[in-house]
Amino acid sequence: MRETPTGSPVGVDDPFDHAGVCDHLTDDGRCRFALTRAGDDPEFAAERRAADYDCIAAAEGCEFGDCPHYRSTTDGRECRRCGLESVRMAHDDSRPLLEEHHLSYGDSGLGGAPDADTSHEITVALCRWCHAKIHNSFARVDDDAEPDPEAIAAREQRRAKEGFEMEFATARERRDDGSG
Repeated sequence: MRETPTGSPVGVDDPFDHAGVCDHLTDDGRCRFALTRAGDDPEFAAERRAADYDCIAAAEGCEFGDCPHYRSTTDGRECRRCGLESVRMAHDDSRPLLEEHHLSYGDSGLGGAPDADTSHEITVALCRWCHAKIHNSFARVDDDAEPDPEAIAAREQRRAKEGFEMEFATARERRDDGSG
């Protein structure tokens, strides 16, 4: 199983098994990195410009991992391991239910130099409880897991607060004296 630069497990053998489409891929199949960050890698940008900015993975026989700037980060909507859904509270400083979990650190400076197999940033969303289990034990991202009871309680507490904030009251109901 892969490990973080500090030696704790990341919960997968191959990060690419859990990676999605590249974050730099535009809706029309072009490479946003080459279009907007040409100065960061002029040689790469020139190659993409010569290919009408087509994504490398669009080429015959290529995959996203073949691109030196491939990055797949999570949308953070539900835990990849147990399925716990995110409930975000606006204007609230409480810790989120879901966290970004790095399967591969790439060259983003998150703890040392990457090796050839982990040169791309790949993240998935995990609830705080699954995240701790993966880093503190041999739990895996693809385990068949149920949400932790504490996670369900935290989610339901947030949903109740959200429901309370969404309640509708007429102006008459909100008036202190209740008279019309």
